[in-house]
Amino acid sequence: MTSKRRLSLDLSPLRTSRDFRLVFIAGLVTAFGSFISYVTIPYQVAKLTDDPLMVGLIGVCELLPLIFMSFVGGALADYIDRRLLVWGSEAALAVICGILLVNSLSDEPHLWLLYVAAFLTAAVAGLQRPALQAMVPRLVKPEELPATMSLQSLSMQFAQLAGMPLAGILLATFDLAWVYAFDLLTFAVSLLCLFLVKAVPPPVAADRPSVKSVVIGLKYAKSRPELLGTYLVDINAMFFGMPSALYPFLAEDLGGPKVLGLLYAAPAIGSLLATIGSGWTARVHRHGLMVLIAAALWGVGIVGVGLSNTLWLTLFCLAFAGAADMVSGLFRMIIWNQTIPDHLRGRLAGIEMLSYTTGPLLGQLRAGAMARTGLGVAGAIWVGGVLCVAGSLALAAALPKFLRYDGEHGMALKKAADDEWNATAASRSEQPLP
Repeated sequence: MTSKRRLSLDLSPLRTSRDFRLVFIAGLVTAFGSFISYVTIPYQVAKLTDDPLMVGLIGVCELLPLIFMSFVGGALADYIDRRLLVWGSEAALAVICGILLVNSLSDEPHLWLLYVAAFLTAAVAGLQRPALQAMVPRLVKPEELPATMSLQSLSMQFAQLAGMPLAGILLATFDLAWVYAFDLLTFAVSLLCLFLVKAVPPPVAADRPSVKSVVIGLKYAKSRPELLGTYLVDINAMFFGMPSALYPFLAEDLGGPKVLGLLYAAPAIGSLLATIGSGWTARVHRHGLMVLIAAALWGVGIVGVGLSNTLWLTLFCLAFAGAADMVSGLFRMIIWNQTIPDHLRGRLAGIEMLSYTTGPLLGQLRAGAMARTGLGVAGAIWVGGVLCVAGSLALAAALPKFLRYDGEHGMALKKAADDEWNATAASRSEQPLP
């Protein structure tokens, strides 16, 4: 019984925090709908072009605005009400979904509009994600952060596990318009939940958004080896080991559109199992080591996907990779949330978002480009997996401080930084006005 408790998921943040419950429900519902569109857009591009590179270009359209907007979103998240910024961004995403719905109703849907929608969605996400990531730690107790990260991951996995297979069923059964309409309906629930969350004002004496404030965040990230390690390891893993742009073409050899959703959802099965049994993560302090091991195992799973020629083995390898990626993600989120001072959390969240989105988006382009060569679809996948493992080993050798990083030391550094900032803010407020 004791061992089961140690492995089981900790639900205490949902019991103790009303606002976190609302954010959890909003994230679960909107992610459910968004994962349906996540499958549908590449599917629609593949049907219109029959070209894996054109599908991979979706990642380029998403990357370009993220590079800029993640810094803007991070700076704003440290200066204005984070809850308001999250809600406004959610409303904008609903409008973009409506545009996709209207385009799908056309007799000749516009390909360029799909790329524009991907561009705008990424731009809005660049505003929303840093604010959301910076807001959540304010809604729970510090000791509940590991459990909170697991619960947030769990909501995404449930959404992926339910949404992506449903997308495949909808695509095989109904017109595209119904798929986008379903996604649009989910925004009504998320917008209501986020509206009910109490305001999350910025830290005391918050830095005004500017190039200088962004540079301060970048300098802080550069000064912390544990943060740099999380960025580089994840970028390596996702750039070489993210073959999702090839799923529409892989599905053609494994059963057609009805299995496409299964390919997208399979990693979530592994992620879900890893999250449910994530109780052990609270007792592990060698966070950097765990991130590196998990990233290498992700690559091993992707190698298996490329070498497999049967549906069940492909799905098993994707699930294995998803479990490894979840372990890596949990420890990366723990490092971020237990070590970053609150007055820098928004800006650092913007940098974090670049790290975990740049790799997958460029990885889609990498996979699409390699698939057009003599490697083909399968070769582009397994070769990428091998390069992912090799890159993880190289980073382990190149980042000894990250490899040795201990979470307890990181929490002590964060407390010292928070105390220093609060003391400085207090002294500013006590100074007489000129």
